[in-house]
Amino acid sequence: MEYVIGIILLLSFVGLAVYCIKGHNLMIGFLIITVIWALLSIGGRYIVSADFIANNKSLQFGGIYTVTLVKILNGIFQDAPEGWGSTLVNVCWGAWFGRVLMETGIASTLIRKTVELGGDRPIFTVALLNTVTAVIFTSMTGAGPVIAIGVIILPILLSLGIPKSIAMFSFMGSVAAGIYINPVNFAQYRAFFLATDKMPDFTLGWYTRHWGIFAMIVMLVVTTVLSGVYLKFSKKSHAWAAQTRQNNSSKNAPAIALILPIVPVVLKIWLDFSVIGGFVIAGFLALFICGNMKGSFKENCQLVNKLYYDGVVDTAPLVGFLLTLPMFNKVASYASPYFQSVIGPIMPHSEIVVCIAFAVFAAFGLFRGPLTLVGCGAATLGVLANVGNFSVPFLFAVFAIPTITTNIGSCITQSWVAWGLGYTKVESKDFLKLSIPNVYITSAILYAITMITLAGLGTQWFM
Repeated sequence: MEYVIGIILLLSFVGLAVYCIKGHNLMIGFLIITVIWALLSIGGRYIVSADFIANNKSLQFGGIYTVTLVKILNGIFQDAPEGWGSTLVNVCWGAWFGRVLMETGIASTLIRKTVELGGDRPIFTVALLNTVTAVIFTSMTGAGPVIAIGVIILPILLSLGIPKSIAMFSFMGSVAAGIYINPVNFAQYRAFFLATDKMPDFTLGWYTRHWGIFAMIVMLVVTTVLSGVYLKFSKKSHAWAAQTRQNNSSKNAPAIALILPIVPVVLKIWLDFSVIGGFVIAGFLALFICGNMKGSFKENCQLVNKLYYDGVVDTAPLVGFLLTLPMFNKVASYASPYFQSVIGPIMPHSEIVVCIAFAVFAAFGLFRGPLTLVGCGAATLGVLANVGNFSVPFLFAVFAIPTITTNIGSCITQSWVAWGLGYTKVESKDFLKLSIPNVYITSAILYAITMITLAGLGTQWFM
């Protein structure tokens, strides 16, 4: 019966992939699949063979065992979401900091200064804008900030005669590059692998020094080089125009304030300083230096409150998703024995085979597929983690590549990519023609780096 249940679970997994591809609500989708998997995997415990239960401790409950069915269900639907509290706090404060950078004009000033430096050399300007965008998104995250920066950068690129599909590809790829060392995203993805009180050595600082900074640079360089190649073989276009927001775009922020976007990341990597503390310090410095705190105490409080409110609204869909995702992650631990019985024999057991397989199937991170953590990848992670002795940093990198490069930077189901397609009137197929080569080139390089830097770590890094 375990094979039958495993096949049904596998089919439901495919159904979830189709659901995600069609662009339906992820929070509801993961809530539904959590209930289905709980019924199949936990309920199936009463009809599978005794040997199967004996070989899988996660299914040993009730009867002579101290763990009860109610406790297991509470762990899925109550304890798992509660355990992500620190992740949600980071998300909210990161969103607030993103709003501060927009309100003070720091982000728009950085972009304008970059364009002035680039002059009338489109390729050079693209390279500079990509770098600045990546730096900005080492701290900012969420659909709101991406859109706010996009309505500044995209019209600039298009005014230089850069075709709209290349402008879209270049901007979205550079956003993804910055996400590789973004503290909020790191905390979000780390929660797939570890509780916050486990393996304290696996910090943003350790990750960035050993792998993250290389991933950011590779993504940025490949995106920029491909943009240059695409530009060389394309025709200039000046037939597109858009209105940009003018609220802060006409005011230059003080020069000293332009370093503030990277302060939270630098403090975390250099001193292992609190991520939230970094956001608070840099955020209030930005507000004071840029003259946004000249009102009365009450007015200043209202400003800070409004920015926090707007930031949380920006991340509301992500928060809903993050509250159902840990339920799915938890129930996947009970479903993984069934998956292992069906597909365990064909899953890779060595690090080099994992890297080769993920590089070959890099496109499976598109459309919330089985390789991306913000799609169906949580189940793939659950199975892979149970069939081989892989370290947490290694698995983190393996899944971060399709999650960030493929899904965040290249997938049309990503909220800000979907917005960009509508904003620039670029066809999905034209965007994918440019982004899919980036997916494979960047992934191949990063999986090679993963093998060099993270393969063969000691047992202290195991889950």
